[in-house]
Amino acid sequence: MAELEPARTLQRTRHGRVALDLGTARTRALTSSGAAIADRPSAVVAAPPIAGAADPVRPIRHGMVADPGACLRLVRLVLRDVQTAGDRSMEQVVVGVPVAASPSDRRAVRTAVSEAAGCGVTLVEEPLAAAVGVGLDVTGSRPFLLLDVGAGIVEAVAIRDGAISDAMAIQLGATTGAGLLPYVLDGVVDMTAALLRRLPAQLRAAARGNGLTVTGGGALQARLLNRLDTALRMPVSTPSEPQDATVRGLMRLCLRPALASGIAARGR
Repeated sequence: MAELEPARTLQRTRHGRVALDLGTARTRALTSSGAAIADRPSAVVAAPPIAGAADPVRPIRHGMVADPGACLRLVRLVLRDVQTAGDRSMEQVVVGVPVAASPSDRRAVRTAVSEAAGCGVTLVEEPLAAAVGVGLDVTGSRPFLLLDVGAGIVEAVAIRDGAISDAMAIQLGATTGAGLLPYVLDGVVDMTAALLRRLPAQLRAAARGNGLTVTGGGALQARLLNRLDTALRMPVSTPSEPQDATVRGLMRLCLRPALASGIAARGR
């Protein structure tokens, strides 16, 4: 019996770790005790309910917390989705935030998640988590580019030495079922090309060699990938299930707390 106790302790610890990706359109969560991703629209009913109001409240706008109270209710719902019977305590939540998030934006996320979960919260910038989620070596000295295309914000980043060394962002007012609107698509391509040009000359060739990785739900838009390939003249790739790259990366960081803490400490 005594020989089994360490395994039981490890299992309880693993159950207590949760990865949380608060998106403008959808919110995803994953626990280290299971492979299924909880995935629900980023919307809740008004509190208190408003008579005759049909539209739900959307607490996340441009990837940032726009309604703290509604965000708290959303986080509670998502955490309930991933909790299993008999698993009532959480040890740590690792949650993604945009690189463009201000200090007040980050405080709003931390406050909502810590109140809902009742445990420690680690913030990790979403493009960095997405890079971890697709298996890129974020700690290497050779730079690479990543474009994270969400429903409310698109961020292009350069990553090396475990940190985002440069970043640019476009906040989205609207998307369609077909993906980015034409004028936004032009802006995303121009932004990514500008980020590449901003790299120091001695790093640009290495970044081109590593190619551009595109994640987020917008990575499924073939027209965007084709435009990027033509404009950048460098390899452009997207992983399978790119919409889940961030939450999977956050979970990998849950299982490597030292790496997560180091990355979070370097965040803006």
